[in-house]
Amino acid sequence: MMLKLKDFKIGFDNSFYGTGRRKESVARVWLVRGSDKQIVKVKESGKEYDLKQYMQRETLYNKVMYPLKLTGLEGRFGLYATVSGGGISGQAEAIMYGIAKALLKYNPDLRQTLKRAGLLRRDAREKERKKYGLMKARKAYRWSKR
Repeated sequence: MMLKLKDFKIGFDNSFYGTGRRKESVARVWLVRGSDKQIVKVKESGKEYDLKQYMQRETLYNKVMYPLKLTGLEGRFGLYATVSGGGISGQAEAIMYGIAKALLKYNPDLRQTLKRAGLLRRDAREKERKKYGLMKARKAYRWSKR
């Protein structure tokens, strides 16, 4: 069953927004009160998926839901996220970071719990650029004396 954005009623009074980034991935996340649906929209294709179906691996799904489990708010919010760039793993971490930021808007008292778990620190590791004369960023062609 395909779920659509129209199934959600996102407004200022019932939703909380957070943006998450990781590697090349950007996730815009809305936590919607009074819903239990979890939808991910992929910007490149324009298609919408169920979160569990999109994540493919149980470990990635658990990583995404970790901020909600940690704060004990697991069944209270529906989730709508738009993702772009990167791969599934980077997108999962971006959604996780976006959820943590949205939870702060919902209740600022959760800051200490989320901060202690390391969920409010953006992972700044990015891909290193390719240099000329090399195959990749650091990998060189095989050296030959003659």
